[in-house]
Amino acid sequence: MRGVGFGPAVVTPAAPASRPRAPESAPSEATVPAEEPLEPRLDGTRVVLVNWREPWQSVAGGAEEYAWRIGRHLARAGASLTYLTSREPGQPRRETREGVLIRRMGSKFTVYPLAFLWLLARRWRFDVALDCMNGIPFLAPLALCRRTRVISVVHHVHDLQFDAYFSRPLAWFGRFVESRVASRVYRSCPTVTVSESSRRAMREKLRWRAPITVIHNGSPPRQPVPPERVPPAARMGSPAIVSLGRLVVQKRVTRVLDIVTDLGASWPDLRLHVVGRGPESERLTERIEREGLHDRVRLHGFLTEEDKNAVLAGSLLHVTASRFEGWGLTVIEAAGLGVPTVAYDVDGLRDSVRHGETGWLVREGDSLSETVDRALVELSDPLRAARIRRNCRAWAARFTWQRSGAAMARMVAGSGHGPGDPEAGP
Repeated sequence: MRGVGFGPAVVTPAAPASRPRAPESAPSEATVPAEEPLEPRLDGTRVVLVNWREPWQSVAGGAEEYAWRIGRHLARAGASLTYLTSREPGQPRRETREGVLIRRMGSKFTVYPLAFLWLLARRWRFDVALDCMNGIPFLAPLALCRRTRVISVVHHVHDLQFDAYFSRPLAWFGRFVESRVASRVYRSCPTVTVSESSRRAMREKLRWRAPITVIHNGSPPRQPVPPERVPPAARMGSPAIVSLGRLVVQKRVTRVLDIVTDLGASWPDLRLHVVGRGPESERLTERIEREGLHDRVRLHGFLTEEDKNAVLAGSLLHVTASRFEGWGLTVIEAAGLGVPTVAYDVDGLRDSVRHGETGWLVREGDSLSETVDRALVELSDPLRAARIRRNCRAWAARFTWQRSGAAMARMVAGSGHGPGDPEAGP
């Protein structure tokens, strides 16, 4: 996909759909703080990780990044790990990557019954199962034998997200399965989520009974982008804002485009950079064409890690209009380069954005554009901007995949609950 926008191309064109971006290499052991608790070895432990997608699929997102990073860490700790997931056209049904056996079957919907039957046929094979629930559960406790320890992984409560994709009866059924059915099936399974607000939402909205432990998303260590790699302000805009992530309905990227028109008078040189791919790309392109926003909005599509970081480093502010997040990987990714975020005050994002310190939350009664305007005014003060950049980098440095993987390894070994004790169930 070619980028749509102003000026000459800043970065490379989209990668072919058949070769999506692979996750970066995990940080080395040397990056782990000295105070990190020791993690157990998992030699001989047979683990199956079930997730509806994997990172090499065209619309993979943060949940897939989390599942892969955690799974790979467990394999490096000695576990024999199978990653059970759906299959896109052209993908092999079976392959091994970095010591992880990937088994693919079914589409994004048929993977659920097929994975259940696959587990049922191998119900005695595994010692531990990581059952990742993205709205719809895989029901691993019903398929596997009772001695297999099932750990449920839930990133966030989907709830109203079902309305964005399904008719009213199907959306109601989805909410019923996510709450009534899943909370009963997993009532005795230790559960992992990625933020405190997701844990609260599970208790309040799903009536989740099992103990819940928070194991945050990690983030690879960020090195400053060399000045020669950062596009000049003449190409980026002044100020330049960036929106990073998948282009899907629930991310509401159209609201980010509204900022350009709403703030055009007060910030005439403002430019928006949208980095990511997904089914909403066509609709965004049509709007840019229809409203003549070519000189103010650039759709970059997929970018290599190096080029994505260059765009981030050249931006003053990161903006997300997402309504549903478990945490917000892109928030921490931007913070690692000293870029603050404006986000809605919703579950997950209210944890990853520290209001007034590493970004700003859109409170009830405010609009996204109004909050962005106030943020840009604050960032126009060099001292305030420097302080926020320092806060962002310090905040992002607290989250590493090594730390998160070690916490999950302790869960798998049954020797602990990772960072902090799980909240007791009702």
